[in-house]
Amino acid sequence: MEPTKAAQRAQAKAEYNAFLAACPSRRLLDRISDKWVVLILCALGGESPDAARAMRYSEISRLLAGVSQKMLTQTLRALEHDGLLTRTVTPTVPITVTYELTDLGLSLHQLTGGLRQWAQTNMDQILANREAHEAARG
Repeated sequence: MEPTKAAQRAQAKAEYNAFLAACPSRRLLDRISDKWVVLILCALGGESPDAARAMRYSEISRLLAGVSQKMLTQTLRALEHDGLLTRTVTPTVPITVTYELTDLGLSLHQLTGGLRQWAQTNMDQILANREAHEAARG
């Protein structure tokens, strides 16, 4: 007798190991380590968990300097596909589309917000280290 879908999911979950090449968590890690994903989660999540809010595409685009329309659209679709945000279409003239983090997205935002803060806090030291390394190499 073949195991049920629930049993198959439970077995797979027990076997998740990102160090294994075939583990699906590798694709997830690849996605969530992308700079645009981190910045979108930080934008929608705000500075604190109670500051999370829905944002329109144009608001996100203006906030994320340097992101192309294509990359922003692809990233938002991927995050929606993974259940990290919801896309809400309101039939107004013109149509209003907003994006908002789900509970799962908010839980990830707590981690990515810390990563963003760490990067901003330690950037001077990183730049000094890079400069020292380059000077030592000649």
